[in-house]
Amino acid sequence: MSIENSNMREILIDKIVINMGIGESGERLKKAAKLLEELTGQKPATTFAEKTIKNFGIRKGEAIGVKVTLRGEKAEKFLKDALTVLENKMRKRQINAGEFSFGIHEHIDLPGVNYDPDVGIFGMDVSVCLRRKGYRVKRRRISKSKIGKNHLITKDETIEFLRKTGVEVE
Repeated sequence: MSIENSNMREILIDKIVINMGIGESGERLKKAAKLLEELTGQKPATTFAEKTIKNFGIRKGEAIGVKVTLRGEKAEKFLKDALTVLENKMRKRQINAGEFSFGIHEHIDLPGVNYDPDVGIFGMDVSVCLRRKGYRVKRRRISKSKIGKNHLITKDETIEFLRKTGVEVE
């Protein structure tokens, strides 16, 4: 078996992190959390301000956003829906080695989502991390080890992965 055809070289979706930065706590944040839970089927985690910014009316430690991490089949399904919002087009500057990110301006652009005047319209940031089989060696608790350079995912391989999934890279 050649190295190129090995199933250890196959690129997989490790995780997708969906972040909604609201910028304020209160009712609007609760609506965003409820919406994110409906979209993903998981309970979102709350993100907090790291420092006080008077011009924006943000205090340190105040809840200002929500996020969810998706893995496995949920991640693949959400990515497919999210890429249809972008019309399956991305720019090279949105892509890094083993990861890519993009924003969705209005959640109602996602397929199967209808506008609800009680909730309003929210935007979100979507960050996708890719991996190969064997990356657990780097993260495990016992007997951690480094991953060889030839096993890391390059920017070109990330672009090739996107092209295989039907995304046009400009």
